[in-house]
Amino acid sequence: MAETPKKRPQVHENTFSREIGKKEARKLRAQRHQGRGIWFGLGTIGVIGWSVALPTVLGAALGVWLDHRHPGKYSWTLMLLTIGLVLGCWNAAHWLVREQKEIRKEQEDGHNG
Repeated sequence: MAETPKKRPQVHENTFSREIGKKEARKLRAQRHQGRGIWFGLGTIGVIGWSVALPTVLGAALGVWLDHRHPGKYSWTLMLLTIGLVLGCWNAAHWLVREQKEIRKEQEDGHNG
């Protein structure tokens, strides 16, 4: 009696092919974003820092000017510094959320593609 050759499980081959495809897609994404190293991270920190610092300093400067021109019961410097800080933090948070959405979209496109 002759035995029939055993067939390999199809499920194992499909899983292996999918894993190879995922690794290749990951390599291609890494090549596209090769410039995103330490300098990209430092640049991001710089953008966030400036987006908070600039409105804060401008608010304080305007407040000092107003305090000298129109002194009153309340400090313009303190009020405008606080407003500048709040606006700067809101701006930084808005920018971070937008960047995070772009990264997630890119990752989803990479997993689907």
